[in-house]
Amino acid sequence: MAQRKAAAAQRTPRAMVAEGGDERLEPAPRDRRRERGEASIQRIIDATIDLIADEGLASVTMQRIAEHVGSSNALVVFHFRSKENLFRAVLQYLSDQYDELWATLVRVPGLSPVERLMGAVECAQRFARQHPKWVSVFVVFSSDRKSMQIYNEIGLPSDLSYNAEARDLLIEIKRSGGYTDVDPDTLAESLNYLVHGAWIWDHLNPPAGNSDVLRKTMLMLLHQSFPRHFELMR
Repeated sequence: MAQRKAAAAQRTPRAMVAEGGDERLEPAPRDRRRERGEASIQRIIDATIDLIADEGLASVTMQRIAEHVGSSNALVVFHFRSKENLFRAVLQYLSDQYDELWATLVRVPGLSPVERLMGAVECAQRFARQHPKWVSVFVVFSSDRKSMQIYNEIGLPSDLSYNAEARDLLIEIKRSGGYTDVDPDTLAESLNYLVHGAWIWDHLNPPAGNSDVLRKTMLMLLHQSFPRHFELMR
């Protein structure tokens, strides 16, 4: 019994007495082994992104990834078991990063539909400008026959969701602004085409510096549809 109590006491956070006599729990000890494992996984994902962006999928092997990270092939296999699992982890990571940026620019409470749509424009531009290799990986996954199934499972549902959100915003702007000759479905798809087309072109022909062509073109299209709500970018 005493041994069980001692073990339980070791597992239970100890209470400390703060000023004023109030008790508070000590923070749980850091799991350094887990942190090292997570850091190792992220290094492998980052290395895989670099290799895919620079060389495509065909030449990427677990051994080459291990060499790129500076670790053993066994460690890569230990974390991911197979190359397909690693590719899924890479695509999920990139999808999560885009969704996080979209949430901070589009889904902020209190924004008007116009502000949210401008956030969507900014999201597409900022993601491509700050992370060109991430965009290249998206393009590679969505254009390679063998990896397209993975993209359709992980990336495509998010793409469809963003497109639906944009369409709902366009519908609200059309309604509130009294625009009668705007087709929100076609306009949403057109904006989507612009984003993916720009990403493919930048993957094939990387810009020399920061370019505002995507943002300007999207705003031009929005201004033509809703002239009182969107100004042309100069």
